[in-house]
Amino acid sequence: MTQTFTPGMLPDEYEDLRLQVAKFTDTEVAPVSAELDEKREFPYALVKKMGQMGLFGLPFDEEYGGMGGDYFALCLAIEEIARENQSLAITLEAAVSLGAMPIYRFGTEEQKREWLPQLTDGSGLAAFGLTEPEAGSDAGGTKTKATLADGEWTINGGKCFITNSGTDITRLVTATAVTGTRTGRDGTEKPEISTLMIPSGTPGFTVEPKYDKVGWNSSDTHPLTFEDVKVPEENLLGERGRGYANFLRILDEGRIAVAALSTGAAQGCVDESVRYAKERTSFGKPISEYQGISFKIARMEARVVAARAAYYLAASRMIAGLPFKKEAAVAKMIAGEAAMDNARDATQIHGGYGFMNEYLVARHYRDSKILEVGEGTTEVQLMLIARDLGL
Repeated sequence: MTQTFTPGMLPDEYEDLRLQVAKFTDTEVAPVSAELDEKREFPYALVKKMGQMGLFGLPFDEEYGGMGGDYFALCLAIEEIARENQSLAITLEAAVSLGAMPIYRFGTEEQKREWLPQLTDGSGLAAFGLTEPEAGSDAGGTKTKATLADGEWTINGGKCFITNSGTDITRLVTATAVTGTRTGRDGTEKPEISTLMIPSGTPGFTVEPKYDKVGWNSSDTHPLTFEDVKVPEENLLGERGRGYANFLRILDEGRIAVAALSTGAAQGCVDESVRYAKERTSFGKPISEYQGISFKIARMEARVVAARAAYYLAASRMIAGLPFKKEAAVAKMIAGEAAMDNARDATQIHGGYGFMNEYLVARHYRDSKILEVGEGTTEVQLMLIARDLGL
């Protein structure tokens, strides 16, 4: 029987985890988040604590240092952290679902035993090198190339917008590259895309200066350059020529995690708006007593409920081994829009204070736009949903 997760009715082990992460978020993340954002500092101390809590190992087997949980447990943790700090939440999401998961899903036993223990305990991070200047939504347009000779791959090209790629604890990047050509079903030659593991510090692998971003200021994001980078032949991750297909699977899963992050951000905006509306007075009474405010917050809450239900459903199907591509796309689209809409409404409710960076809603306003872009734009999600309907 397929287990369907229901908001407000979680099994005890999931609820215990959610409460543990919620407490960590409220007591340790919230007090330092504004300063981290202002200084654009990577949250090393919080990442270390999260590693000690086992959050980076949630969906991985214990034999690789993991917690023996599942992907839904990861999503619950991401949602709770995102209420207060989207930068920290995306650090966890990218490290697990994009960084370590490709190795877990497609790596050899030797690769798993070499890399996963340092990724599942949070002492090391891995990055996911897919996007390029001319290959974003069209990931099949990869220009980075890799040639094999004398037992070594030589890689040339570059990647952009890569999360967790330049920290002091980044251990490797898994990157897609064109490794040849293959004849497609239509008889035409198509690029053969494979995935290679490139350890940090490899000669020719340059982490370029970090981006000056609108939001997610304490998240680590860089462009990468590969100039005659050489790695051993055994650094091929998964079957040669399956890199693009494998990364699409990783992105499908990742959309559920980003939907969880978006839900957390949307919830954070509700929480802050309820608190502020009860405390702020105007014309002699709390602004919560005005329908123009209370109805706006009610609509914000409705968006959260819909977003959470959508990602719970997608996660349920994924864990049960059922098709979930459409459900992941729906969840990602609904939750991403909920985060942005709620951030805009929360800022409006806070008035001039909502425009001040010291207020959490201002940070959510800056941070949330990327949730309609990253890991597949809203338009890509609509395309996937329409395709599933046979359109």
